[in-house]
Amino acid sequence: MQFVEYSLVFIAAAIPWMEIALVIPIGIVRGLSPFWVMVLAFTGNMLTVLMLIAGFTKVEEWMKKKFEHKGIKQTKQMERARRIMSKYGLPGLAMLGPLFIGTHIAAFIGLSFGASKKWTTLWLTISIGLWTLIIGIATMLGFDFFLQQTKG
Repeated sequence: MQFVEYSLVFIAAAIPWMEIALVIPIGIVRGLSPFWVMVLAFTGNMLTVLMLIAGFTKVEEWMKKKFEHKGIKQTKQMERARRIMSKYGLPGLAMLGPLFIGTHIAAFIGLSFGASKKWTTLWLTISIGLWTLIIGIATMLGFDFFLQQTKG
């Protein structure tokens, strides 16, 4: 049964808009190993981000067609990402992305603004890794604190 739950952590983290900020706390609170939850969430999220970066041109064409077909100019997340990119550059976009707009949108916007695939990959790897640790440790500390308060 745990194999299935760990697999779901990986798959959920790979899905855009699920993100590590949601997947990691759920996995840890469900009693899964924090180490494996963080490793699998990081890996799942990075895998699809790397796929997006590698196939950026095709994704960009698909998104433009989809938005034109629906008559959408841009989403609220894309507008927020553009403001972050304009104000803080690629490092700021990558670091704020997992919490405010999603890693996939951050990668897409960074590349749309002309950032290289190499720098986009580097900054998103740093960001996803750092946020994985922060969210995982904060969840463990908060969950332990909550358990101590209910027992005490």
